[in-house]
Amino acid sequence: MNGILAKKLGMTQVFTDNGECVPVTVLEAGPCVVVCHKTEEKDGYTAIQVGFGLVKESRADKATIGHFKKANLDVRGYLAEFDVENLEEWPIGKEFGAADFAEVKTVDVSGISKGHGFSGTVKRHGFHTGPRGHGTHNIREPGGLSAHSYPGRVFPGKRMAGQYGNKKVTVKHLQVVKVDGERNLIFVRGAVPGPKNGVIVVRKG
Repeated sequence: MNGILAKKLGMTQVFTDNGECVPVTVLEAGPCVVVCHKTEEKDGYTAIQVGFGLVKESRADKATIGHFKKANLDVRGYLAEFDVENLEEWPIGKEFGAADFAEVKTVDVSGISKGHGFSGTVKRHGFHTGPRGHGTHNIREPGGLSAHSYPGRVFPGKRMAGQYGNKKVTVKHLQVVKVDGERNLIFVRGAVPGPKNGVIVVRKG
């Protein structure tokens, strides 16, 4: 198994044995539970489906409740799949947490970035603003977009105003600074996409 679901708790700092101050993001990784198996014969691949985050049955639909009742498990709010080599080592109902990442040095973290809505080019792409004096009106406008005669259109991929954030982002090779197996906490160096209490996927790097 190469991954786990986690909740982003926020950022703090820890000190190494050398006295270095390291900024870290605290992830509550688990407890996760194995919900069902994906087999080569039935699904075409081998994996386990993992549930995370207990929720009330009143907040889940009937299909989700039936899925967990089939496995005799309490309803979880989030599901994800991870590759495994041997399904027998991961029976349905088995719980695991941050302790499985005790020997991991780096991880890849995926999450939904914070959404900023429809944003202009200055905020979205870091464009410079125009001069503010001498009666100018071009302060936060993007400027010229294309030639008049040829090509006479805007090329795809042109950096313009639009939706900023709220996309799946993966940050690779984040260093694991510390793992607290008792409290299911993983401390990774640097920033992680998403808001506080957002659910992310952590994979072994």
